[in-house]
Amino acid sequence: MGWLILRCLTLVIGALSLGGSFAHLLEAAPRLMVWSPELWREATVFNGQYRLFGILGGPLDIGAILLAGVLAYGLRKEAGFRLAVAGAVLYLVSLGVWLSVVAPANAVLATWQPGPIPENFFAVRNRWETGHIIMTFLKLAGFTVLILSVLDRGGPRKDSRVFR
Repeated sequence: MGWLILRCLTLVIGALSLGGSFAHLLEAAPRLMVWSPELWREATVFNGQYRLFGILGGPLDIGAILLAGVLAYGLRKEAGFRLAVAGAVLYLVSLGVWLSVVAPANAVLATWQPGPIPENFFAVRNRWETGHIIMTFLKLAGFTVLILSVLDRGGPRKDSRVFR
């Protein structure tokens, strides 16, 4: 029963992590093509639109990586092992994109003040939005292979009695 709970918890936390990123993806088109720079800056930077994404998103992302890693370890002699490893790696790469693409944009956003739109607005906005879009597709791929890892009942890879 413990492994069943781990499988379920891994998928729930992975889904919650993907959910926030998918929300960013759904918002991207109007934010990039319709919103004025003033509206984008007001909603994103000054009015806390994404405050809870930061508060909850980070722990969910870390949880998704750790749980997928534990799941992979538990499946190490099962058919779904490689898929679980792939899921953990894809969520980890997504975090790497956040650290290398989105976080530097966030650091610039934190320096913006009310008044004229900064000269670097479009570069920073596009970096921020693109990073979130890339993260969404990485997490979607990661979540998909995690689902497959728990559904793959192709039998043990060798002499295994783990997870059955």
